[in-house]
Amino acid sequence: MIEQGQNLPAATLSQLTDDGMVEHPVTELFADKTVVLFAVPGAFTPTCSAAHLPGYVVLADQLKAKGVDIIACVSVNDAFVMKAWGEAHNASELMMLGDGDASFTQSLGLEMDTASFGGVRSQRYAMIIKNGVVTQLNVEAPKTFEVSKAEAILAAL
Repeated sequence: MIEQGQNLPAATLSQLTDDGMVEHPVTELFADKTVVLFAVPGAFTPTCSAAHLPGYVVLADQLKAKGVDIIACVSVNDAFVMKAWGEAHNASELMMLGDGDASFTQSLGLEMDTASFGGVRSQRYAMIIKNGVVTQLNVEAPKTFEVSKAEAILAAL
């Protein structure tokens, strides 16, 4: 599993914008920036939709006031689903990124197999990234939602 002090691995994440599909090389997207990246097991799922994503939407201005350049949500879903989920939650200040084949999630070592529920998914986590280096990593224990919520990351900045 990736650890604090390590560089993010080379990978590509997808984003559907109003101008079409954009493929973001992670090393370029997060270079020379302070980024809050949080991951959810699935778009439109209960905890993710009721608490995790909305927390970052509500606190986006406060996170940016602390020097965060990008707030990004990633899930092992395609970019079409991530765009629709973001729109459903007024997440216009966030980048909604798809990791459709779970390659980014697996390169971090933060995948979990949910079997017939959805297959390989991401564990729930949040990280602070500065110039491509993970400076804070908060991974949730199974079936918990404490350390990756927006309030915890805001307090860590």
